[in-house]
Amino acid sequence: MSSEHARDLAARAACAVLFTLLSMNLLAEFLRTGHITGMLLLTSESLIVVLTIARRRAQVVDRSFAAAAMTMLSVAGPPLLRPSAAAPLAGDAMTAAMSAAGLIVVIAAKLTLGRSFGIVPANRGVVARGPYNIVRHPIYTGYVITHFAFVMAHPTVWNAAVVLVADSALIVRALLEERVLASDSSYQAYCTRVAWHLVPGLF
Repeated sequence: MSSEHARDLAARAACAVLFTLLSMNLLAEFLRTGHITGMLLLTSESLIVVLTIARRRAQVVDRSFAAAAMTMLSVAGPPLLRPSAAAPLAGDAMTAAMSAAGLIVVIAAKLTLGRSFGIVPANRGVVARGPYNIVRHPIYTGYVITHFAFVMAHPTVWNAAVVLVADSALIVRALLEERVLASDSSYQAYCTRVAWHLVPGLF
């Protein structure tokens, strides 16, 4: 087995393990409270497993330490989130609506990306349609929304710290992905048309 193939299998296995841990925590919280915000987060994360298995082989992959570290931090963050008994900052209906909005963005972007989806910064083909006409990283935009909704529903120092670290790593990961794609002429043309990374008019 080649080292490249071994790394790919390890990434898929790690993804499955992290998703299992997240599932156990959020399912237990849902059975205890009936709150659906966590379940919406779980739905969003489940697509990672499916698309990771089905993804196409990358043309170029960033094997740098920075890429590995930022990917690890951003992917490991959500499974570390914990439901809490702390008083929520907003009602379940509001946080669920926010989480649902983020989920819609994530699902639309992941389905648009299809087999070009990947976890480590890489070039698996340039996608420039659907939500990618608005921002360059709509999946990450959706993640930030759902993570923020979860922290509002379960406001603890731990959850806030996890989201701060994971989503900061997510932003750096987005910029590293752009660095990998920068030499692709089709991506260069795409960037002249879509200027914003995650939030239109802000970043």
